[in-house]
Amino acid sequence: MENELKTLSGAIIYFADEQVCIDTVAAMRWPNGVQCPVCLMPDVRQHWLKNQRRWQCRDCGKQYSVKVNTIFEDSPIKLDKWMTAMWLLANCKNGVSSYEIARDINVTQKSAWFMLQRIRLAMKNKSVLKLGSQGGPVEMDETFIGGKLKNMHKSKKPKGTGFSGIAGGAMAKTIVVGMLERKGHVRAEVVAERTQPTLHALVNKHIQYGATLMTDELGGYKGTSLTHGIINHAVEYVNGQIHTQGIENFWALLKRSLGGTYISVEPFHLDRYVDEQAFRYNNRATKDNPLTDKDRFALALSQVSGKRLTYAELTGKVGNPSI
Repeated sequence: MENELKTLSGAIIYFADEQVCIDTVAAMRWPNGVQCPVCLMPDVRQHWLKNQRRWQCRDCGKQYSVKVNTIFEDSPIKLDKWMTAMWLLANCKNGVSSYEIARDINVTQKSAWFMLQRIRLAMKNKSVLKLGSQGGPVEMDETFIGGKLKNMHKSKKPKGTGFSGIAGGAMAKTIVVGMLERKGHVRAEVVAERTQPTLHALVNKHIQYGATLMTDELGGYKGTSLTHGIINHAVEYVNGQIHTQGIENFWALLKRSLGGTYISVEPFHLDRYVDEQAFRYNNRATKDNPLTDKDRFALALSQVSGKRLTYAELTGKVGNPSI
């Protein structure tokens, strides 16, 4: 990235030229030169069609733009607006609403919402490196996302007796389980239940064997093969190095964005909002890693390839195995 990309205003000016946008995305997608997405032939076999702003492969004859096989595919919205939306979502601490994006880049709110969901898909973590591999203990906790039971319409409240208090409110909400390596990254997933098989499966999937696990007293965490420190929240919140304060901090950030910026998120879409907050948390500026807005934007842009989300898939009309 050029030195001009230090602020949002600088990014808007820099990406005002469509060709600059194309060159930037192409450099991120194909660092070793343009490659045909159909036959995978290298740069020397690709011909640039200047008037159409696309390439043609000299081997298979297919024409393609820089948007093909990315989150931008089939979008009539120009790349300069995509760049602005991506910059804002990657760097606004509490997220940015589709209404604000719609006003800022002059598109409809529906288009802005669709754009943001596709950008969130690009932000999804695909790392195979497990938490705890750097030696730090891993905190694990679960939280409930959803509106307060007392504010729900009676048609949406859990049926039957015994659901008017805390238990009923929890059953009406969506469960998110998070794992945080201290001084490291966070992972979080939406789950259907917080039973021992579900929690143990997440431990095996995300946490390095031999790491130290820190949790509260929930029974579902017990019985793993890891060294396990348990903090009883009915008595105390910290006991030396045994605590879950780090993952609790992540929950506070997540709920601030959901409650303050997005207001209402359907459980069907919640996983992408969780991925968005995890992306910003994992790429926050620290003393050891002073990342800038440009760095977060560049990282998000580098992950757009190979991820496509259609409106039918987004709204649940057809399945999407890539999500």
